[in-house]
This record gives sequence, C-alpha cells and structure tokens, in this order.
Amino acid sequence: MNTPLRHRHLLLVLPLALSTGGASALELSGEAAVEVRHFPDDPRHPGQFRGSQTTLSVTPEIRWEMGNGDRLALIPHVRHDSRDDERSDFDLREAYWLHIDGDWEWLVGVNRSFWGVTESRHLVDIVNQTDEVAAFDGEEKLGQPMINLTTRRDWGSLGLFVLPGFLERTFAGPEGRLRPAQAVDTDRARYESGAGKQHIDLALRYAHYIGDWDIGLHTFHGTGREPRLISEGGRLVPHYDQIRQVGLDLQYTREAWLWKLEALTRRQNGDNFNAVAAGFEYTLYQIVDSNADLGLLAEYLYDGRNPNPTFAPPTPFDNDLFLGARFALNDTQDTALLVGVVIDRDDHSRILSVEAERRLGSHWTVELEGRWFKQIATDGDLAVYAGDSFVSIRLARHF
Repeated sequence: MNTPLRHRHLLLVLPLALSTGGASALELSGEAAVEVRHFPDDPRHPGQFRGSQTTLSVTPEIRWEMGNGDRLALIPHVRHDSRDDERSDFDLREAYWLHIDGDWEWLVGVNRSFWGVTESRHLVDIVNQTDEVAAFDGEEKLGQPMINLTTRRDWGSLGLFVLPGFLERTFAGPEGRLRPAQAVDTDRARYESGAGKQHIDLALRYAHYIGDWDIGLHTFHGTGREPRLISEGGRLVPHYDQIRQVGLDLQYTREAWLWKLEALTRRQNGDNFNAVAAGFEYTLYQIVDSNADLGLLAEYLYDGRNPNPTFAPPTPFDNDLFLGARFALNDTQDTALLVGVVIDRDDHSRILSVEAERRLGSHWTVELEGRWFKQIATDGDLAVYAGDSFVSIRLARHF
C-alpha cells in the first residue's frame, strides 16, 4: 500500500533553507485536473472494476528565487481515484533548496532529474522511480530525495547524486486495471540490501555538447528501480535488487534530422545484460504551405536480459520496433498529436498509442490518450494487458 506521505522528513528542508537570505521573487502556480479513463473491454482478472474510473489531482507549485543565488521549490502532488485505492496518493514531486555559486550548484531535497533522448523508451532514466499507476508509458516519475553537486565548465557538466531514500514503484491494486494476473502486494516488498529503503544509492553523470552532438554518460550503483515480481500465496511480491549500471545517451542534430541513442549495461542478481534504444526523427516543416510540422519517428528496442523473472524484471521491449508521427499545428492553442505503434518482432504483438493536447483559452488544457493492445500473444509479457485497452481524457486548470 502507498504511504500517506513519501517524504515526511524532507519537509524540514524548506524551513531550514529560509535562513539563507531574503526573497527577491516568489512564483505561485500549478494545476488542478480531472481525468476520466474508460476501459471498453471486460476485465480479464478477478476483482478488477468494469468500465471507467475518474481521477482528481492537484499539483501546486511554489518557487522562490532569492537574491543571494539560492532557490527554493515546493511541488506537492495529491491524487484521488474513484476505483483503485493504489492510485490515490500524496507525494512530493519537488521540495528542494538550490544554491548556485559560480560554476558550482548544490541541491538538497526532493527533485526530478530526467535523462534520455529517445521517444519510445527511456532506458537511461534511472534516478527517479516510475509512478506506474499514473501512466502506462512510464513517463510519470516520483520525486527522489537527493543531494546533488554539479559543476558546469567549458568541458561539460559533471554531477554527483547521493540518493539517501528509496521509493518503491507504484502498482495498480486488486481492483485496478493494467495490472498482472496476480495483484502486487507492495506491503511485502523485499530488498537485496540489508539496509532496505535506507540504502544510499550513488550516481555520476557527465553531459556535454560538441558541435551537433549532445552526449550524456552515467554510472549508477544502488537499488534498482525495477523490481522482480515473485509469486507467493496468490500475490506478487516485489524484490528490489542491487544493481550496477553504466549508460550512454547520444543525440545528433543535422538539419531536419535527429538521430538518437540510449544504451546501457547492467549487472543485476548475478547476471549481466545490455539494452539499446536507437532511432531517428525527421521533421517536415510547414507542410502543405501551412504552419504545421510533421515529425516521422522510428526506433529499435533491444533488451538482452534473461526472460526468466527469477533473474531479472521482465520487459516486453526486448526485440521491438517503434514507428510514429508527431504533428504540431504551431497555432496559438499549441495543438499537438503523437501517434505510434510498438511491434514485437518475435510474436507480432502490437501496442497502438495516441496522445493529443490543446490549450483552451489562457488557463485550461485538454489532453486525450489512447492505448490499444492488438494481436497479443497468449504467452508473451503483454498477455496480462490484452483486455486493458483504454481511452482517457484529462482536463486541467492552470493557475
């Protein structure tokens, strides 16, 4: 089960930081949203709800820039779901103090740090835990407690991340959709490290650009964000291994072309494996004499981990092809559409996706998302989701 507050002890960060100086700029913003997600097919697993679910969320943002080079940020996130208790949660996405002194930056608190360049899968994005109940594609992340020291020089930026508190992955509850055949019992989570959630993880990242190349290199030592799911007593128990990972993200920009690569090698549970996501995006500007742009995407996904879940967390993206198109109207409403399909090259299972968004006036946005699971192999990793195709609409008020 989710804890009521994931970062209770880090609420001390902001009061302590207030003593560093006076404020020069205070910014208050955020959003309140309602989302309705509908599953047209009957559930495949016992106990799951039928039809639709409604989710309400509020995410205020407080940012304070201080005259002495210090910055404060506080972004809590509250979510309530009508059908699945595991989607109801309170979390701190950001709550940090940032101090900038010339080429050096200190950040202490809770933050989100995104790494990666590819569209279909973010292999190297290792710092933050995935909020799996919030989004099927893994794009939503939980805030991570950290101490981050970064230096920015002519030769690039180098950041050290000390991660003192681990957050478990969220999973749909017994009533929820988009879950395995057996519900995940997060109350019984286990760890390879005797320190459990208190294990201190470490990461080091170097980033730079050279001409048309953007380069990122990282190493990570600590608790893996992906758990193995072990069947015990009719439930799945998460087991978090200690991992060692080295990764590369690379992007080459040339006129209308973006060439992208994410690659890693990881040691986990006594095994070593490599994974790659690579491809391109080609943009056609001002199509048919309009302001609209059309981006064509293609990526290949490979993952060499042992398919036996006893050895590594399973992944459906071990030999797959992603094809997609990104359409931007470039109008005053920022209308955008992304369509794509992931095709398994072994069993021909397919995930079709549609994402669209548009601003409504000055303060509102509407988002549409659809996921359809087609031709799913009965013995594949996606078989548990075969009946969970869905369409959702989200309306947000920004303030």
